[in-house]
Amino acid sequence: MQKTSDGEWDQVWIGANLATMTGEASYGSLLDAGIAVQGDRIAWIGSAAEAQRLADAQGIAARDGRGVWITPGLIDCHTHLVYGGNRVAEFEQRLCGASYEEIARAGGGIQSTVNATRAAGREELYASAATRLGSLMAEGVTTIEIKSGYGLELAAERRLLEVARELGEKLPVSVTTTFLGLHSLPPEYAQRRQAFVDAVSGPWLQQLSSSGLIDAVDGFCEDIAFSTAETAQLLRAAQQLGLPAHVHAGQLSDMGAAELAAQWQALSADHLEFVSEAGARAMADAGTVGVLLPTAYFTLRQTTPPPIDLLRNSGVRLAVATDCNPGTSPCTSILLALNMACTLFRLTPQEALTGVTRNAAAALGQLDEIGTLEPGKRADLAFWRIDRPAELCYALGANPLLQAMHRGVMRTAAV
Repeated sequence: MQKTSDGEWDQVWIGANLATMTGEASYGSLLDAGIAVQGDRIAWIGSAAEAQRLADAQGIAARDGRGVWITPGLIDCHTHLVYGGNRVAEFEQRLCGASYEEIARAGGGIQSTVNATRAAGREELYASAATRLGSLMAEGVTTIEIKSGYGLELAAERRLLEVARELGEKLPVSVTTTFLGLHSLPPEYAQRRQAFVDAVSGPWLQQLSSSGLIDAVDGFCEDIAFSTAETAQLLRAAQQLGLPAHVHAGQLSDMGAAELAAQWQALSADHLEFVSEAGARAMADAGTVGVLLPTAYFTLRQTTPPPIDLLRNSGVRLAVATDCNPGTSPCTSILLALNMACTLFRLTPQEALTGVTRNAAAALGQLDEIGTLEPGKRADLAFWRIDRPAELCYALGANPLLQAMHRGVMRTAAV
């Protein structure tokens, strides 16, 4: 592989093992390899011997990788990271027999978080979200998607998106923001459902987009949330503004949300516990990534996993994410999500790790920038003390991360 510019390298490692995630087998592994960084880009990848020769020619001191494994920085492509309060009381209710749907219909669920979020100030929201984000960063996450959706009024939604942007500005992590305008129907619109959908898809979306606060939109298409027609109204409005979309699809039932996501060429359809053969085919044809959220499935004690064989055989690319949120997935461990994707959904470790690198990048529309180790891509790297890449999916509660690099800058002391 070649350098991407004529300038000297800034950093180079030799004797490392690289999981480039560029192939369909063996993690795209290069053993006893070299990798060079110039500025915020990967400049070169090749053998350790050639890296040493080129480093010597440039007068650069190569760092000894000492058999460390290097992967792309991990990507958490579906989170609801910014919110107020918690839902531990509902956790107890579910353990005592109440279902997610029963709690939601009784006024709990998302609405209880909306109440706490509306009452929280910006500093409080930032502090709690930064703590959660710190846990994910400590496990090698260098890019994270953050959804709004817990404000359900324009001012509160704006505050959530502003906090998400602030996290990306103040912390060494890349943040992409999603306006989850159709998450739940707020009580003040209980008798004016269409008026809420019109507001979200009209002036709210336009104002937030013109403020530069959103990178994509999302809608919760489900019996307890919004219909396919209502979700389509938001997706249509987003498309007119040039904004890509995600869809919460098939978490509790198959309403045709996967087909809807494909119809509007959404970047991703997320959850997918319930999806038909037609939905899977439509997603594959549209290039819509299926985002699996095993920690939500686990927390809700669901018993119908996504039809992985159907999705595989249809050619749907599969990503994995934490779905970090206060109600159904209070998870701040991307490594736990990897393990559960394997143990609960029966992904192979290769598929799972691809799901938090290459396919997660595709789910955010950023595969040209991140997700694999290739010259020219952003220098977001994770350094691991492991024997083989599958170890990242294996050990419950372990964190073998040595350090991470974001945009060419180490977040901890360098190897």
